[in-house]
Formats: sequence, structure tokens, C-alpha cells
Amino acid sequence: MQEQDVQFLDFVTKALVDNPKDVKINRTVDEMGVLLTLAVNSADMGKIIGRMGNTAKAIRTLLRVVGMKNNARVNLKINEPEGAPPREPRASKTVDEAMEDLKI
Repeated sequence: MQEQDVQFLDFVTKALVDNPKDVKINRTVDEMGVLLTLAVNSADMGKIIGRMGNTAKAIRTLLRVVGMKNNARVNLKINEPEGAPPREPRASKTVDEAMEDLKI
């Protein structure tokens, strides 16, 4: 029988991606709690992370709730796909720069 946290993550992840057969979940338990490591097809990374990381944050929040029901602290690590280009940190504009862009 799979643990509830793995079942939940498997269900949600496979519902979001285009390549559900490529979803791999590894579960480890240590003194810090439960660590779920998620690997998906590189083409599906954007669907799992979401805009500004919102989808990943939501999945992590829901996993904590699932963990609380089972008296466990659940964390999620999303593996970078092999050969993926390094992500550039997003440069955020100052308020003044953003306001300047709005001027017509």
C-alpha cells in the first residue's frame, strides 16, 4: 500500500503533465520528516512549477496538510531534468522603472 502523501502527489502530478508515464516519486523518511522527490519529463517542468512557482507552492502546501493528517512533516523536492539549461534569476524592476514603462 502506497503512503497517502505519495498517492496524493502521484494523482496531482499525473493530472497536470502531458507525459504521466515519466512521473517518478521517491519517498525517504529521516529525522526531519518525509521528503518526496519528484522527477518529471523536462517538457512538463513548467506545468509543475507554474507561473512564478505558484503551482509548486500550492502542491507543497497541500502536501503539508496531507502530512498533518498523518502526523508527519512532508517536504517536496522537484528534480531538475537532465541536461536542462540553467535558469536565469529573474530581474525585478524597481517601482520607478515599472512606472516609467507605463508612461505613454
